[in-house]
Amino acid sequence: MGSRVSLRAAAAIGIVFALAALTPVGSNPAPDFGQPLAGLTADQLARFDAGKTEFTEVESVEDGLGPVMNDVSCANCHSVAAVGGGSAILETRFGTTAADGTFDPLSQFGGSLIQTEGIGASGSCEYLAEIVPPEATIVAERRTTPLFGLGLVDATPDSVFYGLAAIEAHSPDGTAGVVSVVTNIATGQNAVGKFGWKCQNPSLFQFAGDAYLNEMGITNPQFPDENCPQGDCAALACNPVPGLNDDGSGVQAFADFMTFLAPPPRGPVNAAVGLGELVFLGAGCAGCHTPTLRTGSNPVAALNKVTYHPYSDFLLHDMGALGDGITQNAATGKLMRTAPLWGIRRLTTFLHDGRAATLDAAILAHDGQAAHARNRYAAMPSSRKAWLQAFLNSL
Repeated sequence: MGSRVSLRAAAAIGIVFALAALTPVGSNPAPDFGQPLAGLTADQLARFDAGKTEFTEVESVEDGLGPVMNDVSCANCHSVAAVGGGSAILETRFGTTAADGTFDPLSQFGGSLIQTEGIGASGSCEYLAEIVPPEATIVAERRTTPLFGLGLVDATPDSVFYGLAAIEAHSPDGTAGVVSVVTNIATGQNAVGKFGWKCQNPSLFQFAGDAYLNEMGITNPQFPDENCPQGDCAALACNPVPGLNDDGSGVQAFADFMTFLAPPPRGPVNAAVGLGELVFLGAGCAGCHTPTLRTGSNPVAALNKVTYHPYSDFLLHDMGALGDGITQNAATGKLMRTAPLWGIRRLTTFLHDGRAATLDAAILAHDGQAAHARNRYAAMPSSRKAWLQAFLNSL
């Protein structure tokens, strides 16, 4: 037993040194939360700054805001740690099960996404917050996700995610992830979805256009059709700014900000963190939370063939009872994207709906394909749990 402990300690020390090598020191620290990628050109930095300005701007009715929306600025929800982060703010989705067993978003009642605010009186109409209709039998909440480092994910070839799915198909824990195949609106072709809780968007540009419409009610070339308030399309007759609200320049600015936004910097690394990473690997957590990915060839030097550490495979996994019951594209109710763990130390609530206030509660709530890893964690002595949590709190 003593020799085993020594070997484990030696391995942990090795990991500590390896991780410490990744932890920037001296005169060239990694960019902090909310800062741009290192190595951007002057033009790229200007695009980042312009995008951040657009991201933090408060939209008005004259800009096309609403008539129903969730907020007036991207930064109001994406704020924790820095502009571009996540938050504990939740959005609500709803639907029901149709007679044939499929998911019905109840579009006639404004589903599946609730818009929690309205612009108020306009002409003979009054635009109010939407409510979950009594016809809904499925109601789910989703936490605002951080955007740090997503330009690296966007720059990762689709083939990488297909390769991860092929590798995971042989997992003894049964953690085979599913590639989300969605339509890239810009090309009209199928592509791998990587962004959103259901991997519903394949690019940051499309992700930005989706959010501009569905979170702020601003139509744009990718998403030109206004949401009908509570499903009542006749109410759009009073829309004060009909037609296309954004010509695509705002969407591009949002995408530029996210593309050039640096990943979260690594926190302090010590012996407990090294031991915790061993526990993380041994429990099988890396079966879905893939530690390391690499971008492909990219004209932006800061995104070209870069190795990064998101701790996610960006695939869909069957989460059993932890699924949200909502279907988007081919992602059915139990399927959820693996949440990236980088930057998790700055979150205040965990899991897709923020139900967990602690890392321990979040791990124990895992289900479906994560059940084996969860059970291993549950059976651990408190010391190993503490090491694992120390590791997570270093990310």
